Amino acid sequence: MERFQLNEHDKELITTALAVLEKNFDDGVYNHTVGCALLCTDGSVYSGVNCDGIHGACAEYVTVGMAISDGKREFDTIVAAHDKAKNSVISPCGNCRQMLYEYCPDIKVIVNDENGELIKVRARDLLPFAWQPVIC
Repeated sequence: MERFQLNEHDKELITTALAVLEKNFDDGVYNHTVGCALLCTDGSVYSGVNCDGIHGACAEYVTVGMAISDGKREFDTIVAAHDKAKNSVISPCGNCRQMLYEYCPDIKVIVNDENGELIKVRARDLLPFAWQPVIC
């Protein structure tokens, strides 16, 4: 698995994800408890929060959906955040890993490594042996 060092843009993404969460945090009615920021290859940044409910949507789904709805298709880096998480960063759940693998397998995802250090890895490396559609 190739590992990438964080740069200043990555640190700004974490700050953006925390800011959107702070602005919208709700651990009661709507359960907005995770923020996300996405950097597109053209430099545009999208941010969003999770939408909890019977079939809730993770912050990564919401944020990628916003970018796609705006016509974006080329993504560079994504991060999910919560201020109480280690380094304020949360690893994507399995469902989000699958979505990232299908939409943008080469996107870099900011995560904590096994030593608790922030790194970036490609989405494809977060989900070995991922499900793939069968084409008949």
